[in-house]
Amino acid sequence: MAWTPPRTEVLLQLSGAPHQTELVGSALRLTTSLLDRGARVQVWACGDATRLTWAGLGDTKPRNYADWDREYPSAPRIVRELLTDHPDRLHWYVCAFCSEERGTADQIPQVRRRPLFKFAEHVAAADKCLTLGVC
Repeated sequence: MAWTPPRTEVLLQLSGAPHQTELVGSALRLTTSLLDRGARVQVWACGDATRLTWAGLGDTKPRNYADWDREYPSAPRIVRELLTDHPDRLHWYVCAFCSEERGTADQIPQVRRRPLFKFAEHVAAADKCLTLGVC
């Protein structure tokens, strides 16, 4: 039997280059707020948004020279922790084609790579869809 995405209240589609805008913060805050309210959420990352969960980024951001002793978590670490804390209510996917094209195919283990033509299945499994970024 073929795998289908789990039913969710919200699908957040992230697209474009998240590091060039406030998309990263907005997406992570919105996801956290939805989870705090008990919602089931799926996130689909396309384009350069596949870099948010790229394993190559590691667990921490580069050090801040103004606050050298403080550790800042990377986006993959934050997503991994959210997925660990909400295993039945948060599902994170990246477009397989976009991740291959951008050299980000090596995703953190909790993220599932899916072909773009399966995106419609994710839309059908969600009550509401919201796109953040550029299409």
